[in-house]
Formats: sequence, structure tokens, C-alpha cells
Amino acid sequence: MKQLDSITSLYEIFKLHPQVQTDTRKLQKGDLYFALKGPNFNGNEFAVKAIEQGAAFSIVDEPIIASAAVLDRMILVKDVLTTLQALAKHHRQQFTIPFIAITGSNGKTTTKELVAAVLSSHYTIYTTQGNLNNHIGVPLTLLSVKKEAQFAIIEMGANHLHEIKSYCSYTLPTHGLINNCGKAHLEGFGSEEGVKKGKGELFDYLKQQQGTAFVNSDYDYLNSMSKGIQNIITYGTNTGSLQGKASSNQGGLLQVNITKAPDTELANKTIKTNLVGAYNIPNVLAAISIGLYCKVPAAKIIAAIENYTPTNSRSQLINWKNNQVILDAYNANPSSMKVAIENFAALASPSKILCIGGMREMGNSSQAEHQQIINLINAYPFEKVILVGNEFENCTHNYTYFENVAAAKDWLDTQDYKDHCFLIKGSRGIQMENLIAAG
Repeated sequence: MKQLDSITSLYEIFKLHPQVQTDTRKLQKGDLYFALKGPNFNGNEFAVKAIEQGAAFSIVDEPIIASAAVLDRMILVKDVLTTLQALAKHHRQQFTIPFIAITGSNGKTTTKELVAAVLSSHYTIYTTQGNLNNHIGVPLTLLSVKKEAQFAIIEMGANHLHEIKSYCSYTLPTHGLINNCGKAHLEGFGSEEGVKKGKGELFDYLKQQQGTAFVNSDYDYLNSMSKGIQNIITYGTNTGSLQGKASSNQGGLLQVNITKAPDTELANKTIKTNLVGAYNIPNVLAAISIGLYCKVPAAKIIAAIENYTPTNSRSQLINWKNNQVILDAYNANPSSMKVAIENFAALASPSKILCIGGMREMGNSSQAEHQQIINLINAYPFEKVILVGNEFENCTHNYTYFENVAAAKDWLDTQDYKDHCFLIKGSRGIQMENLIAAG
């Protein structure tokens, strides 16, 4: 077994084998396997299997018993995770292109996807795939960036302080955007002020490095958080160098009417999106703002946004059994839940059914936050309200309640709703999308 002498020597191996994998189930021949450990798994136990499946090398941090031939393709390090992150930083340092970091409480993945759609219409880009936005996903994303890249877009998720700061230490972003700071991951951040401090670590880094920030200037707290950053590009519905207003078509899809733009080709244009909800307008404006800054032609920006179709239960509008469904079940917190319910209440449909799943990672605030959501629902005359998840168990309400999605689905399958409009929203762990799954 070889002992790692430097990240530089590991990088020479990486250049020969530039595909990195942390899961042997996804391993391809010639990949580098990093044997990560977690509370419920130990990748070192699969290091030999990885070699047998064709991995070029297994990077491990525990002694491995194997044949000499297999051990010859093992690299022993002090800690696999920090080695992965150090390798990612070394790779990042080979580039002089813009690295755009995106974080926030709500909508960061949709924003990232929109920004990627806009920039990829004119440049070669690499970006976070899916929601690989944590301490493992961020370095994996960095290592996926190839030499032909002209831009890299890195999504950063966080549920506690110092996490974004850590990502910045090896992502080295040149540009950044904080969508918003709401009541998300309160269990880890402690409070909404804690969220601002944690997400603000991105802006803190950009201040130190003379970077550029894209700021939704409608939010006073983002204006305050971004003070001191050398270059600031603003956008918003009422303020900023780029401004737009939300409207919707007859099908309930968001339209963005550009009311002010630094590019005359965009001024007074209406962009027809495939997104549901006025709450998505900051995400669209962010993508337009970044596109303009990066000199993407206006016509390409418009086409990219209009052709973007959300997936993975994010603001999707779908048809189900002769009903219209707004499926927004990828994630939920008090801030995103509030705007989704308010947007749903404002829709013209006369027959609305609200299906709300519990919000995770609320800590000691959980019951109070769930009761506040119920109090908000009470203000609207929805035809039917279905609450799912034990987070609602001790709340006061008169709505239909189920402990889990399976029980709710059994009930819903016995109903015969037609020509209704549903909103389905909840935290990822609740899996509210299964309410309308086949079977």
C-alpha cells in the first residue's frame, strides 16, 4: 500500500484518471475510488471491491488486508474526506475562469439550473449536478470541471455555521449570489439571524477576495450583508439595475415582465417560463442578471429561460387524473411554505386542495412553526386541506391528518377528484411526491 506524500502527486494520478467516485455501485473502470466514512457506513470496507471492479486506485484511511497486487493500487491518506477536498482545491487552482457560487434558503437549486441554462446557451460550463451541494458534493463538482470550461457554477447548501466558509476555502469563488435567508435548518443555525450569518459567509469571502456579488436589492438584509464587496450587481422587482414584475398565464405559469434592463433588447420584454409561482421571480431575475453580466446575448437569455423545464418535484406543473398539480415537494421550510401557500391561494382555480407535508430540521421551533403554517392556512377557503407527517401531530387544527405519505396516499386513492387544483409541498424526507405516484 502506498502512502500519500503530497496532494501534487495525487493530482498527477487524477490527471490520468479524472473520474472520481465515492460509491462502488456507480464505479466505472479507471475511476478513482475515495473510501469516505459516515455515521452509518465505512467506504474502506469496499476498497478491495472497488479495485476488483476496475478502479484505478482506492484512496483509503484505514489499513486494508488484501493481496500485494491489490494493495499496490491502494493509496493510504490521513483522512479521505479532507484529501478529497484538498484535491478539489488543487484542481480549482488550475483555472482562471469565473467560479460562481450560489447559496440561500429557498430556490438555490432552481436558480442554479436557470443560471446554467442561460450561460450554457453561449459558453462551455460545468455546474453542480442535482443537489450535490454539500461537503462531498461540492468537491466532486469541482473535480468534474474540465479544462475547456469557461464558467463553473457551484451550488452550496448548508445547515450550520462555518459550512459555507469551508466550501469557499477550496471552491475559491470569484462571484457569488445569496438567494435569500429564511427560516431553514433552524436546528443547525439556531435562528433566522444564524441563517443570515451562515449564508453570509459567502459574501464575507467575496469581500476579502475583491469578488463580485449579485444582490437582490429588494431585500434590505442582503444590501446590508453585501456592503464592502468590491463589485455589486443588483436586481429586483422594485429596485436594481435589472427589474421585472411577475404575472401568470391562464395555466398558472410564471411570466416575467422586464420593466428595467441595462440591455435595451430585454427592456419591456415578457419572458414566459415553465415555472409555477411568483416566488420564482427572484430566481429568474438572478439568472438574467448573471447572463447580462457575462455578456450572453439577450435573445439567448430569453430562449434559455423559456425552454427551461423544472424537474425533480421543484415547482412542476403536471396533470394527474384530470387534475392540475403544483408539485413542489423537493424541500420545505417556513419561508418557502408561506410563499407557496400564498401563491396557491391567489390562483384563479375555484377548487383547490392543499396537501402539506411536515418541515424537517426545525429543532425546538418545530411545533410553533408548524402551528404558524396552520394559522396561515386558516386564512384561506381551501376546499380541502391534508396535513402529512408527525410534525403536525400536536398542532391545533380541524384538517385531515395522516402520520405518513403512505396513509395519505391510501386515502387519496379512494377519492374521485376531477378538475381540481392541488398544491403538494413538504420536506424531502416526507416524500410528498408519492401521493400521486403510480401504484
